[in-house]
Amino acid sequence: MADAGPLIPVWRPIAGGISVAVKVQPKARRPGVQGTVPSADGPRLRVGVSEAAEDGKANKAACAILARAFGVSPGAVSVVIGASNREKVIHVAGDPEILAARLVSL
Repeated sequence: MADAGPLIPVWRPIAGGISVAVKVQPKARRPGVQGTVPSADGPRLRVGVSEAAEDGKANKAACAILARAFGVSPGAVSVVIGASNREKVIHVAGDPEILAARLVSL
């Protein structure tokens, strides 16, 4: 079961926004942000998507879910590491302080 604790450890500020460590669950019964999960390199934000992991559909869906959660346009969210893995690093463009506050409120 996912940890519903603070989400601060899953992100870090970078130039032009924040970097978020994510684990995407394709074909999830309940799409959306689902708390955090442990990983070998630290906690990750769990994002469930209803799409299958084929032809980038799950990546696109995960970016759309995160865009809604952060209140940014879909074009402001992109996968930077792990496009073909469940564990990814996603860049969210914007003011890091505002984005971090929104992440904490998820």
